[in-house]
Amino acid sequence: MARGWKNWSGSVRSQPAVLARPAMLAELGGLVRRSAHVRITGAGHSFTPLCDTSGTLISLADLEGELELSADKARAWAPAGWSLKKLTTALWEKGVSLINQGDVNPQALAGAIATGTHGTGAQLGSLSTAARAFELMLADGSLVTCSATERADLYEAARLSLGLLGVATRIEIDVLPAYHLEEKIESHPLGDVEAQWSELVAANRHVEFWIFPYNDYAILKRLNPAPSEGPLKRMSDMDDRAFSVICDLCATFPFLTRKLQPLIVGAGVKQRRVGPAYQIFPSDRSVRFEEMEYEMPLEAGWPALREAIERIKAKKLPVTFPFEFRITAGDDIWLSPFNGGPRLSISMHQYARMPWKGVFGEIEPIFRAHGGRPHWAKRHSLTAQDVNALYPQARRFGAVRAEYDPTAKFANAHLAQLFSIDAARKAA
Repeated sequence: MARGWKNWSGSVRSQPAVLARPAMLAELGGLVRRSAHVRITGAGHSFTPLCDTSGTLISLADLEGELELSADKARAWAPAGWSLKKLTTALWEKGVSLINQGDVNPQALAGAIATGTHGTGAQLGSLSTAARAFELMLADGSLVTCSATERADLYEAARLSLGLLGVATRIEIDVLPAYHLEEKIESHPLGDVEAQWSELVAANRHVEFWIFPYNDYAILKRLNPAPSEGPLKRMSDMDDRAFSVICDLCATFPFLTRKLQPLIVGAGVKQRRVGPAYQIFPSDRSVRFEEMEYEMPLEAGWPALREAIERIKAKKLPVTFPFEFRITAGDDIWLSPFNGGPRLSISMHQYARMPWKGVFGEIEPIFRAHGGRPHWAKRHSLTAQDVNALYPQARRFGAVRAEYDPTAKFANAHLAQLFSIDAARKAA
């Protein structure tokens, strides 16, 4: 029996029979062929049990591969197991950058694309929208390439696949000439941010904010292209050490939550820095948490946020972390929460040492009632019936999955439940 595995927050624990870090494609192929059930793990930043398996769990972090930039520097083939941090550093050295990214960067490229990881920006899609081709290892250990013009159905399914089709070994992604970003962080009353939201979205390449449920001030963050201004000063969105102390106090004495949150953010917060985009996008996240995120129709985002905050206040729920509010462009990806048009993302967090099931259970019905679709890698309670109702192309995805993985080698119990995969229910 291999040693155990757990995700970043510590809430998902697994005891795989085999836990492997292959360095060569031949080694990976042997593992895939010999194993009845296979899941791939990256940085463990998924809060849902996507990586949980009693079979073979594989990390691609050590797998051979190099970054290959196209002649016009518009696309790059990248090893799928590279972390976003490693990838964006290597891209910068070649004079290019990702079009967009989220606010943390430990995730593996393959995992980020397979789950629809995103940043913020009304004209910018998730990382899945940047994928132009995939090299996949199938259940028999063979390698195939797919794109919009080669095995097109496999490509469409692979753009957000939850790892159900095979092992992504390389991914071709769109890139831009390297650029710098100016970051501005300020505190404003939440009502002011709401009143100006449309203007903020139109005026900034990236805009988002955080709001603690027991605090009236939002932390507003804006990113825009800018010339370089020299060495980058590291900065966190908030003082993680002080925040960690407050979270620990709230975990021990939950009744303090409402009293301490007003001390975290107030009027007068104002920070600015400029640097390479790949260094500005990510923020330090040392205080661990559990997360639920729903992508809301544009007209429903603000009402859902307000209702969630009021529910927390009315029930005096001990929620120590802020909500995060972002916007992402729509796409046509079969399993994407952004399929069909732009959406507002509302992320709800809870300190990892505090109970989360009850507070998420209070708020999730609000998000569902407003037409939300959950982020696949974050806590949700979807059933197979829900998936089919929310995603008209779910059955088409299922047909492609069954064609390329008829024995459900790449499924686990969680995914079997979501997609009605009977073979995997019994053994994963």
